[in-house]
Amino acid sequence: MRSSLRSLTSVALLSGGAFVIACGGGPAQEGDEFARMAVGGEGDAPSYIYDPGWPATLPNNWKMGGVTGLAVDSNDDVWVYDRPNDLTAIELHAEVGTADCCARPPSMIHIDKNGEVIGSFDAPQGHGMDVDADGFVYLGQDTVRKYDPATGEVVGEVPRTPERENGARVGLPAWPPERAPGEGGQGPVGGFLPGGRGGDPAAAAAAAAARMRAVAAFRARYPPDTPMIVGGLEEIRIDEEANELYAADNYLGGRVLVFDKDTFEFKRGWGAYGKPLSEISTDDADHDYTPGGPMPKDFAGHLTLNFSRDGLVYAADRNANRIHVTDKQGNYQGKEFIIAPTTGIGGSTGGVAFSTDPEQRFLYISDLTNNHIWFLNRTTGEIVGQLGSMGDSGGSFYGLHMIAVDSKGNIYTGEVFAGERVQRFVPTTSPRGRLLQQLASLAP
Repeated sequence: MRSSLRSLTSVALLSGGAFVIACGGGPAQEGDEFARMAVGGEGDAPSYIYDPGWPATLPNNWKMGGVTGLAVDSNDDVWVYDRPNDLTAIELHAEVGTADCCARPPSMIHIDKNGEVIGSFDAPQGHGMDVDADGFVYLGQDTVRKYDPATGEVVGEVPRTPERENGARVGLPAWPPERAPGEGGQGPVGGFLPGGRGGDPAAAAAAAAARMRAVAAFRARYPPDTPMIVGGLEEIRIDEEANELYAADNYLGGRVLVFDKDTFEFKRGWGAYGKPLSEISTDDADHDYTPGGPMPKDFAGHLTLNFSRDGLVYAADRNANRIHVTDKQGNYQGKEFIIAPTTGIGGSTGGVAFSTDPEQRFLYISDLTNNHIWFLNRTTGEIVGQLGSMGDSGGSFYGLHMIAVDSKGNIYTGEVFAGERVQRFVPTTSPRGRLLQQLASLAP
């Protein structure tokens, strides 16, 4: 009750109005009913409103880094995988006592449905995550690692190649990294900014040629059908019913890989249009995409995925602004959904989630570059609505990266770049959604 009152009070303060709250219990299935109502009638777009009362203030003076993984577990609790190294020194002054805020957070933060942090552990940073029915956490690092959340210990990992295409390190780094209190990094966009120009053109050309030779040799050693993780991780999904783990690595623009959830034995995989792994091209030209141009015959990059209750897999090729639909065996269903095709670097098709009505009639797609949530008819791929725009106020997005939906139809989002936060959006037809609309309508 204290948590609920805290959240509602914050909403009232934000709206500038006074209100009376009537508290009462409803039937256990009420939330499910409102989740169904959130998607409206036939052809209607889902309707949501920003919830400023979630989450609560983080404990221990933590300041969250960019969100690179987001999952909702069977209890409707939210797991947030963030990048503590995104924080700069100016955000860590509390560690040296020169300001009230802030302190470095753990990389994994567990938040309950009321917005309170109920657990955490600090694992090396990565990209992509999921949580299984037993509460084990799967994190995408240089492979998929399974963590015991009670101890933060690795209890299993999916096999991967002993080397990377770019020669970078393989394996877990020393963690947490050595640093002095108050010492931060270069910020959440430092690694995305272009480098300087100049230098010897002949030396640059020779270095580029050497890199091309090294890449060709690597791809000869590890062909497209290599039955293990080769590149970095983009996405992880657990299929409890089939006891399988889906992973998308970023080798050759992205591959869908399926492993046994218990043994981590490789089972199958595919590329764009459901093609066998062995048919993925090793020629970068076959993965290139020019905004507004024809679609590449192979995935272009930053591949994420999710699967529906009726056994279809939706693979979002973000760098090519598209989504491919297969079944769980990789058989292409003849559906390619293209979203905002002129979108440039960063792409428009990020995370994939579903509406919670029994038929899951809508896809919810997070868009990093345009900073929208797109609502698509899941059958036709037609865009039926959108939510949000670029900005740093509550309900806007600045680097919309991750998306997840709980059993009541609430949408959770995670941002990178200058966003570095999680937000919640609730169905306008839910009791909380109706209250938020009432508060927003109050005169100042």
